[in-house]
Amino acid sequence: MPTLEWIGKNKVVNHHQEVPFRVLERQYSFDEQGQHTENNGSENMIIHGDNLEALKALLPQYEGKVKCIYIDPPYNTGNEGWCYNDNVSDPHIQKWLGEVVGKEGEDLTRHDKWLCMMYPRLMLLQKLLADDGVIFISIDDNELYNLKSICDEIFGASCYVSDIAWQRTYSTRNDSKGIVNEVEHILVYSKEPEWNPNKLPRTAEMDAKYKNPDNDRTLWRTDNAFAPGAATHQGMVYAIQHPFTGKMLYPSNGACWRYQQDTMLEIMNGWTKYELQDLHDEKERAHVCGISPDDVRPDVKAIVLADPLEVASSNAQKVLERGQWPRFFFTKGGKGGIARKTYLENVGGRLPTNFWPFSETGHTDEAKKEMLAIFDGKATFDTPKPHRLIEFVLKVAGTKDTLILDSFAGSGTTAHAVLNMNKADGGHRKFILVEMGDYADTITAERVKRVIMGYGEGKNAVEGTGGSFSYYELGEPLLLPSGNLNEKVGTEKIRDYIWYTETKKPLPDHKNSNPYFLGENNSTAYYFFYEPQKVCVLNYDFVATIPEKAEGYIIYADRCTLSEQELQQLGITFKKIPRDIVRV
Repeated sequence: MPTLEWIGKNKVVNHHQEVPFRVLERQYSFDEQGQHTENNGSENMIIHGDNLEALKALLPQYEGKVKCIYIDPPYNTGNEGWCYNDNVSDPHIQKWLGEVVGKEGEDLTRHDKWLCMMYPRLMLLQKLLADDGVIFISIDDNELYNLKSICDEIFGASCYVSDIAWQRTYSTRNDSKGIVNEVEHILVYSKEPEWNPNKLPRTAEMDAKYKNPDNDRTLWRTDNAFAPGAATHQGMVYAIQHPFTGKMLYPSNGACWRYQQDTMLEIMNGWTKYELQDLHDEKERAHVCGISPDDVRPDVKAIVLADPLEVASSNAQKVLERGQWPRFFFTKGGKGGIARKTYLENVGGRLPTNFWPFSETGHTDEAKKEMLAIFDGKATFDTPKPHRLIEFVLKVAGTKDTLILDSFAGSGTTAHAVLNMNKADGGHRKFILVEMGDYADTITAERVKRVIMGYGEGKNAVEGTGGSFSYYELGEPLLLPSGNLNEKVGTEKIRDYIWYTETKKPLPDHKNSNPYFLGENNSTAYYFFYEPQKVCVLNYDFVATIPEKAEGYIIYADRCTLSEQELQQLGITFKKIPRDIVRV
């Protein structure tokens, strides 16, 4: 598969592995009563900090758990003023490029820098995505093809789902020049190939195509009686005799009947009596299949009238006048060809397409007016997305319990969409937002607070959605540059990390009589024998404190006085702190 190359790529391809693991420090929790508390147990998160480090911090709890990701990264137009632009004015990014990319960073083009920024972040997002998960990435023409190239590399070309055109504007400016960009792109990738979207609610216009001219039990429309694949389904290629004209009807060239012959025979008996008969029509069937008569399947019988034509025609006419025709019927008052009924009740919803009109998903002007309404007429954010767009994403890719992650959270649109949908249908969707900007609390989190509580006055008042969230800052790195544990983060967070590196699962909540017990996984018991400011030694005294019998044990400690033979006899694997602690 072709891959995209750019200056600095070799420095960032594996950079996500070198990012320090920082702990998340909860600053406050907010609930629908407007209360700021230390911890209200909310699973909704807003994180302030570099999204590369924040994504790394989410791995222990959320690797492989996120059903839906939506991101709206900077579009890299060169004049946005964003912190990754060609001036690299933000000191954090300037330092990052200097440390990670090195001297090559001085020669990077704007596109090189954007790719260096995006690649490691997408690598971590791919790790967080669930096996049945999907990621939606808003982008414009500036980086669309570069983005698709690196997504093909990271997610796999077989996991490409679609390039959606979102109709971002409802009107074209009269002073526009050239070809006006009416749409933006949303690239969609799944974690595994062959991901299927949810069906969307049907529209009244779609349902209006369904009628009931024969007084059947429900609405239906005329559909094709044939299916493709004649050459590979020769047993479903045969003649059906018309009960009104006596003509032998075959599927169209290259097609076969929709159902197996026994089913078709039963359906046709609903018009008049039919039977199977060998017409020796190999030539006609071969023509339909597009093969030589010598290669056509022998002994495929036709469905023919069992009574004389005048009797069969009289019986069929009675059915035609009675109504409630069989599933396969004859058009033009019985004088036309054969067609099939498709019942509305069996159709289900509509499949999403790769064009999302503003009428269903909102537009940029709507989003700006929404922000003005939330913030009492003050312009707080230049390029918000409408919450209806994210709601549409969740309709296509989520359930009532979906966890959605947005690591370029901006104005907090994703949280707004989740809260709206939960209020509307009683769902339990959850959100994680990450925003590195200084406005993470004053705009991103503030918007979510106002959506929860309600905003506006008088006739423009919008009722609150209810809900809650917790606000986090990135804390200390868990491992110091020296490789030692950072005891400032606290033992519990270190225990969480150790368990995650061993099992790729969140730490369970069960304990035993040994305070250093982490849990049991795949018949192996895990212990983290660690105390700050103390040397913890794995010896027979410690082994005597282990209560359960497991097939094997993995025990972390500062030192071990047991010999290799003794460890083997006891089924223990010793891991030395900090030497054997894995860096994620």
